[in-house]
Amino acid sequence: MSVLASIPQEVLEHVAFFAATDNFLGPPHGLVALLMVDRRTHAALSMSTNPYFWSRIFAYKFDLPCSSHRPSERSLGPPEICEEFKLRCTLLQRIRRRTDCLATSYTLSPTHRDALRSILWMAYLMMLENNGKNDKQLRDYAGFDAWLKDFLFHPSGASLAAWSVKVDLWPPNDERSALALWLFWYMLKPDDYMTDDDTAFREASGILKLFALGAHQYPLCYPPWNEFAPPCRTRGASAIKHFGHSLKMAPPASAPPAILAYLNLANKLSVSWDTVHYMKPPCATPPSLAPGLSCAEWEAEWNRGLHLADTSKPFGTTYSGAFIPGSLEGVWEGLFTYTEFTAYAALLSGAPPTVLQRSLVAHHPHLWKLREHHLYAPDDPDAPEVRPIAPGNPLRGYIPNGCQFSEQTDGIIFQEGSRAEPVLYQSWSSIKKNGRPPGKLIDVFVTGEGHSAWGQFNLIGRIRPCDGFISMSKEYVDGDRGRWLYRSYMVGNAEGNLSGRWRDTLSPPDVLGYEGCFVMSRRK
Repeated sequence: MSVLASIPQEVLEHVAFFAATDNFLGPPHGLVALLMVDRRTHAALSMSTNPYFWSRIFAYKFDLPCSSHRPSERSLGPPEICEEFKLRCTLLQRIRRRTDCLATSYTLSPTHRDALRSILWMAYLMMLENNGKNDKQLRDYAGFDAWLKDFLFHPSGASLAAWSVKVDLWPPNDERSALALWLFWYMLKPDDYMTDDDTAFREASGILKLFALGAHQYPLCYPPWNEFAPPCRTRGASAIKHFGHSLKMAPPASAPPAILAYLNLANKLSVSWDTVHYMKPPCATPPSLAPGLSCAEWEAEWNRGLHLADTSKPFGTTYSGAFIPGSLEGVWEGLFTYTEFTAYAALLSGAPPTVLQRSLVAHHPHLWKLREHHLYAPDDPDAPEVRPIAPGNPLRGYIPNGCQFSEQTDGIIFQEGSRAEPVLYQSWSSIKKNGRPPGKLIDVFVTGEGHSAWGQFNLIGRIRPCDGFISMSKEYVDGDRGRWLYRSYMVGNAEGNLSGRWRDTLSPPDVLGYEGCFVMSRRK
């Protein structure tokens, strides 16, 4: 009989927990020998008979989901945590072996595709729920940042981006690329690319430039930007295993993180052959360099993915939680880019991606001051119905043509042609003074002003309810520069950045136009 047979259960668990957590990183290898001592010890500590013990180990090594990520219909007890523990240990070890990030041909096998899908979704959800531990397991144990570099940018990377460019094709716009680009932004440390050997920088910036500036190939959002109240979901949802349950999420668009990463790396260079800087602005801070971030930073991304995939709920005009009220209020600074018009016209006519990679990109700083205006439906069911302004012209920030508006200290008043009474949207500052929102949020407008080297301008636009997509009309005060449309997502929350694209307003909304990208960060 083993000497452990006489040890009380609680003492045995204490010893086992110490063995399992002696090393924070990776699976609890210290438990293997203990589980093999005898049948009694194995029965006392195995995952099937003692899931509570293993859930304690999980909580030591990983971040538990935020409370808001736990729908009431989904239980999250020790058995579910154990399921997730097994999955993560298996996939983290697979990442560590680096067997999946490269491809041997342009066509991936079904087994390889399934492995990549599992790895990328697991890592994406881990980073949305990251409070510090998940990032350490991915980066320090599994080496996932290096795995991502190879997957996205290596000449034989399994994203097939470099393979594609080599044969004059655009990199695939698929779920794998989108998830990898979001993860690349979450884990980016720009100084890793600022070395004497610029190979890593050239490989990364060359691919990121295509996703960021290739607007005709990589849409900024799903559903399409020109629909304020989309009639239906236009992209399939993915069924993912998450804490023992099947979770349906819509894959994110690839462009927003690519724009942030590309402009962040380009802004780091003092001199670049393909970039012209006019007074460098501060660049957006990658999440990995922002101190004290928690999973609350990614609430909007989590809610967007769930809402766009949930066919059981109304879609078009229901606020999904993908926009955080008050998050746009304040002063923002950043930059916008534009490429040579002849090169962009060639792209729209079918030119290969190398034309964009060789194109000169100009960077201009600009500054915005934004204000939010909200419309609420009262909680009282007997109160009169509150109707928002109708969806309008997508080239005017979703404002109906002919709709008149005037901004006041307590909000903005709209006079819509078909309605007898004006509609008041309350300013965010007045809502904060009153202490709490007066009901259910049903519509948000944004106003503001700003300036760049091209002159002063005014901004007005609207937030799309289903996914928090922001669309704003930018009109220069002097009129000579015309009107432009700026569309973006808020990526993050307290430390968030606006990432998006501008486009001309002369091209019809259902036709590809002249576009560039921009980023904005809160002024410190």
